[in-house]
Amino acid sequence: MGRGDGSGYGSYSGKGLKGQKARSGKGIRLGFQGGGLPLIKSLPKLRGFGFRGGKPTRYRPVNLDSLAGLPTGSVVTPGFLVEAGLIKDLSRPIKILGRGEVGVPLRVEAHKFSRAARRSIEAAGGTAVETS
Repeated sequence: MGRGDGSGYGSYSGKGLKGQKARSGKGIRLGFQGGGLPLIKSLPKLRGFGFRGGKPTRYRPVNLDSLAGLPTGSVVTPGFLVEAGLIKDLSRPIKILGRGEVGVPLRVEAHKFSRAARRSIEAAGGTAVETS
């Protein structure tokens, strides 16, 4: 460049005094960290952070004790749980957990069941159906 001292690009042409960035040539590459190990090389390769394949699925939990007062033969679906006010919305999949007892046979449809919940529903004469 070198256009004279008054232009801001005179004498040293905006490169300051000596040093690596004042020399001729292309300059330093993107991500260069002064010769130390660059951050990009110190990150784990192809592994994600903490979980294989990314984030874990976050389920909305519903315990069996909240289903205890339902009449015999009721069909419990995700939509029913929202209408009954047991869950807020259907933004996450639903998992039925085993806290409490179900005294009457119910047909419960959810995305996932714990072993204890499935055992308790089937012991009462009901069915646990996994939906996708």
